[in-house]
Amino acid sequence: MNPRRIVLSLVAGLASTLLLGACGSSNGTGTDNAAPAASDPAISTPVASPPSTSASASATAGTGSDGGTTTTAVTAKAMNGLGNVVTDNNGMTLYRFDKDEPSPSKWTCKGACTMTWIPVIVQDSVRTSGVEQSLLGTVHRSGLKQLTLAGWPLYRYIGDTAAGQVNGQGKDGEWYAIAPSGQKSATTG
Repeated sequence: MNPRRIVLSLVAGLASTLLLGACGSSNGTGTDNAAPAASDPAISTPVASPPSTSASASATAGTGSDGGTTTTAVTAKAMNGLGNVVTDNNGMTLYRFDKDEPSPSKWTCKGACTMTWIPVIVQDSVRTSGVEQSLLGTVHRSGLKQLTLAGWPLYRYIGDTAAGQVNGQGKDGEWYAIAPSGQKSATTG
């Protein structure tokens, strides 16, 4: 891939993240100050199955119409001391937040929170390996679709800088790598 294109993709992704983080404000209770709109975080939909099957469970990241990177596959991977956890198409660990709600799906991480805990955005279909397709869904987030697993909105941790890291595990007693079932992954030790 052309180095200039890589840089442009990274800049576009960062700009999308910054814009997403600037959306909404909080009144300190975990709810928006504005009245709910049609894209209320509680609206959740299942993720469509991919139109064709592929021998490869892991795909390269796609780019959305806004230029931001989207997730195209999720995989269950064994992590030392944590059991199986879910990773994205780049092998980055995915997390759930205890303050979010799974039924109906509702995200509460917004503003500055999304600078550290990056929402997992999807376009349409997501390929799976070791994760039950029927457990995947989406929740609307500022005009985008955030991936959910068993209703829990999914995030990446900015402190994970390489595939297979779980540096966000147990952060603030509220963030946990997510197991393929949607439960918190086992704790270390």
